[in-house]
Amino acid sequence: MAQDKDPAFVRFKNIEKRFGKVTAVAQMDLEIPEGSLVTLLGPSGCGKTTLLRMLAGLETPTAGDIYIKGRRINDTPVHKRNLGMIFQNYALFPHKTIFDNVAFGLKYRGFSRDEMTTRVEKALETVRLPGVADRMPSQLSGGQQQRIALARAIVIEPDVLLMDEPLSALDENLREDMRREIDNLQQDLGVTTIFVTHDQREALSMSDKVVVMKDGIVQQEGGPEEVYNNSANHFVADFLGHSNFIDARVEAKENGYLTVSLTDGSTVRVNPAGPFTTGDKAEIVIRAQKMTLGYREDLAREPEMNYFTGKIVDRSYMGGEVSYFVELPTGKVLHVINFVKRSPYRRGDEVFIQVDPYHCRLLGD
Repeated sequence: MAQDKDPAFVRFKNIEKRFGKVTAVAQMDLEIPEGSLVTLLGPSGCGKTTLLRMLAGLETPTAGDIYIKGRRINDTPVHKRNLGMIFQNYALFPHKTIFDNVAFGLKYRGFSRDEMTTRVEKALETVRLPGVADRMPSQLSGGQQQRIALARAIVIEPDVLLMDEPLSALDENLREDMRREIDNLQQDLGVTTIFVTHDQREALSMSDKVVVMKDGIVQQEGGPEEVYNNSANHFVADFLGHSNFIDARVEAKENGYLTVSLTDGSTVRVNPAGPFTTGDKAEIVIRAQKMTLGYREDLAREPEMNYFTGKIVDRSYMGGEVSYFVELPTGKVLHVINFVKRSPYRRGDEVFIQVDPYHCRLLGD
């Protein structure tokens, strides 16, 4: 088979997938480093699962090539790709024991019963469920079933582990536990992993690299901090967490920051990152968690900070945090999320919002 000299462990080269007149993935180039956990992140219908299914051999690319370890696999049958797969619904066989579920992939690889027993026991210990081999899936909780699905995927010692929305069927507490477990397990095993999700918290907390997709096109790829703090466009900034967007115009560069004017004539200092010059139209992006809320007497006015004044028009108490919506004199509403340090501010309160210029980023118009 043809060899590819690219050092990436997994590579999509000019890959495209069309369903009739609908383009699900549009001429994508993507490299997955060996031993990394890369997340495909985006809303439903963005093409992330289609990309995963093409790698798995469950869908055939319309154009382009897919490589694993430098070998083109477009024509390689599913069972010869040596991939571990975990799905949203676990896909366990309800009529088979846990042993038979985990050993399923080994039976078709010519392992003896003793070899299968050794591997299954090791896989169950790895996912912290030793001693359950004789049970049935219905005897386990949802979180335990997901661990069994994970054990079945890793027992074959796959070249690549594929995970398609594996945590979406779990409740929030279990999701948090499984996020940590998958992250730790992936690091311990060092297996190259591609994780598909629409949940930005999962992507940011687990990934070495995040690939944000929309309409079959990669919008941005990079480390979690990079895509979160330096979003490439409005879509990425909006999809990755709670962001505020304010129209602005670049006025000058001074003291290491850009000064921009707002539609009401006021000015704000912002982070100078990006190819912006005087007169450019842009929008300021400020994360809801990067702003501090307070009464006039609470916030010492520091000259290097940006300030907004407004009135709380809505709030949501979330235990350790409170989500506030503050209406400015212009009518613009800013979303502010702060930890609860004392009694939460009330609807109707007149407040100040303080934000460091470093956390005010510009996006091109």
